[in-house]
Amino acid sequence: MNAEKLNILLVEDDTNLGTLLREYLEAKGYGTTLAVNGKQGLDAFTKDKFSLCILDVMMPVKDGYTLAKEIRALDSNVPIVFLTAKSMKEDTIEGFNAGADDYITKPFSMEELLARIKAILRRTEIKANANDSQSEFNIGKYKFDYQHQILDIKGSQQKLTTKEADLLKLLCLHPNDILDRNFALKAIWNDDNYFNGRSMDVYIAKLRKYLKDDPAVEIINVHGKGFKLLMGK
Repeated sequence: MNAEKLNILLVEDDTNLGTLLREYLEAKGYGTTLAVNGKQGLDAFTKDKFSLCILDVMMPVKDGYTLAKEIRALDSNVPIVFLTAKSMKEDTIEGFNAGADDYITKPFSMEELLARIKAILRRTEIKANANDSQSEFNIGKYKFDYQHQILDIKGSQQKLTTKEADLLKLLCLHPNDILDRNFALKAIWNDDNYFNGRSMDVYIAKLRKYLKDDPAVEIINVHGKGFKLLMGK
């Protein structure tokens, strides 16, 4: 993926850090727009197209969690990375609930941030080009269109995020069989670490909610192994 064609939205209220990050990313070939609070960040997002968003969590006017949810309402696919000084698990889970693709705790190295960005954009590109595999599935009374990320039941549609769609597709490819937890983490998150595992649990909970209107469909936990998508005959 050519960095010169990519734009990054950076929302960071620490102007010194924000300026340093913008200069570093621009030196690496990424067009970078810097906003200093959540309101400015949302304004910038509505005026331009971005390949990735980097959001500080604790900001004036509007925090990063709120901004992420508003960005997700406008674009369910754009990758979001949170920057935060917090390290408590509850904050990390809240971040994933808000739609985070990754979560970096301050202080961090520029090289680490760049590596995370490259990994996320690489996965995004691979998924965008993966158009030669099955994309439509029947899940009980539901119809799942993976390509357009839509889950439909009797005309009522739920738009899925990219990770929701990726995870549901893996479950559909293993109907009534165990989807190995570590396999799913490496396939979608590219790493089976603790925080990605917590993120996947959040997405599984969301998928269960989306599928609740058909009692014959259920996603169950298989302790120590993974998940199983059960569909009635």
